[in-house]
Amino acid sequence: MRKSLPDAHQTPTIQVIERMFSLIDVLASREEPMSLKEISQQTGLHPSTTHRILNDLAVGRFIDRPEAGSYRLGMRLLELGNLVKGRLNVRDAALEPMRELHKLIQQPVNLSVRQGDEIVYIERAYSERSGMQVVRAIGGRAPLHLTSTGKLFLASDDLQRVRAYATRTGLAGQTRNSLTQLPLLERELARVRQSGTAHDNEELELGVRCMAAGIHDDQGKLVAGLSISAPADRLDDNWLPRLQQTANQISAALGHI
Repeated sequence: MRKSLPDAHQTPTIQVIERMFSLIDVLASREEPMSLKEISQQTGLHPSTTHRILNDLAVGRFIDRPEAGSYRLGMRLLELGNLVKGRLNVRDAALEPMRELHKLIQQPVNLSVRQGDEIVYIERAYSERSGMQVVRAIGGRAPLHLTSTGKLFLASDDLQRVRAYATRTGLAGQTRNSLTQLPLLERELARVRQSGTAHDNEELELGVRCMAAGIHDDQGKLVAGLSISAPADRLDDNWLPRLQQTANQISAALGHI
């Protein structure tokens, strides 16, 4: 017996979530703030229920109260929307250039973004027909200081933030090559800032080396890293200019000048 596909407009199974969506949709329909009475009338919810849910949403900054008794959508929704938009745009802009770079070098090309103290791989270009490859799983995570792309993000932080990262993580290592001492990491990040590129020399995994270049948005912010992963004896430094060129191409597609 075939299972029916889920309906995109299916009603949430938890009633309070359904009501929360209803309130957000009503607020999204108006540019100006709305009163509790208006919101209650348009959603069909009792004023006390409406007030309780709106207050909870306000705690999470999903709803703002510009003045007593009025409500509008909050900045947290804008922050999350921009985060999703940025990641989707990066992936869309990067996919074809990544494939072209992979065809040229015949090694996997990875796209990753920062999430807290880790990088997350969000796309890759590789061929199952190629020989020995280092393929990073989409959704996989790794510490910033052990990866080439992670070093790009750390290098974009100021000294105080880098030291705070070192304190939080303890700079735990994975191999004998891992940079587990802050002075060594700081020297490495200085080289990254100077060159605009970064390397992982068997620091995350023995036998694997990586190189990375940064991708920037229209505000000049580092939003992602483009990296090449290869067996240690196959990574070719001659690929670096093409890697930078590809990263610049993706940045340009995002509006970076």
